[in-house]
Amino acid sequence: MIRFESDYLEGALPEVMAALESSNFEQTPGYGEDRFCAEAAAMIREKCAAPEAAVHFLVGGTQANFTVIAAALRPHQAVIAADAGHISVHETGSVEATGHKVIALPTPDGKLRAGQIAGCVAEHWADSTHEHQPQPAMVYISQPTEGGLIYSLAELEEISAVCRENSLLLFVDGARLGVSLVCPGADVGLPDLARLADVFYIGGTKLGALFGEAVVITHEALKRDFRYIMKQRGGMLAKGRLLGVQFGALMADGLYERTARREVELAWKLRRAFEAKGWPLLCDSPTNQQFPIVPDEALEKLAEKYSFSEWGRVDAGHRAVRFCTSWATGESDVDELIADIEKL
Repeated sequence: MIRFESDYLEGALPEVMAALESSNFEQTPGYGEDRFCAEAAAMIREKCAAPEAAVHFLVGGTQANFTVIAAALRPHQAVIAADAGHISVHETGSVEATGHKVIALPTPDGKLRAGQIAGCVAEHWADSTHEHQPQPAMVYISQPTEGGLIYSLAELEEISAVCRENSLLLFVDGARLGVSLVCPGADVGLPDLARLADVFYIGGTKLGALFGEAVVITHEALKRDFRYIMKQRGGMLAKGRLLGVQFGALMADGLYERTARREVELAWKLRRAFEAKGWPLLCDSPTNQQFPIVPDEALEKLAEKYSFSEWGRVDAGHRAVRFCTSWATGESDVDELIADIEKL
């Protein structure tokens, strides 16, 4: 079975594995207070043009999301997200388990708009019973979204401005951030995120690391005591250098960007094959996630050999599915899939 369903099913990039092996027997302090984490954090601050940013390494995306939100919000406060956002639908209520409600706003494409956010906040404060409701205090967005779309710089600037006008923290989930930095049409870079968001993270798990996310905090108040919350929420890895070593490898010599670019290039090769076959796309994703609408009989044939994710039924005879490339996707695998599509 050739898998095109996710971007974290394989192990890790050879460069990451080599770095882990070479550091295996070096003795260092624990809990992320080692030279590997310090060096990787310095590399990330340089890439973000944010010398004062705090950088912390956590194991996975769900852990990063609920740890950041738990650290940022007071007990009565809530986080605004798109109804299709990861924290709304894919994390088993982990944010609510920390005691904070997710205010899920409906969107046609999974992207929040600045006007929506402003309206939500205005509606809360205009309600005479607002003290009986969770108070919106943070906005959560994903770059890219669950549906593979990206926020433009103009959209991000508008959202950031609304957040600052309304004293909301802006948190950007970057589990797949690498592909959003290099895909066609991308105009948001790491320095932009550091400037416009209060906290975001650079995903490693889905971009060639064995595991790991690098949380970047620019908001001064959130920096304070963040490690306390990491520890309390189970996010402080005793062998923290394992994270530092991996991110040091990813950040060196453009490996992170090269890996993301290759994923996107292979996904676009698939996209052109879907379009040539006459299969429309559910959305105009520029990333490593592509969502063709395929006849049922064709999907049944492809499923004999390939693994992909079901995304939803479009009509009685067609379904939207997701094909996702990863750091480990071989060009020969893509060519083989394209050849089989052409035979259908």
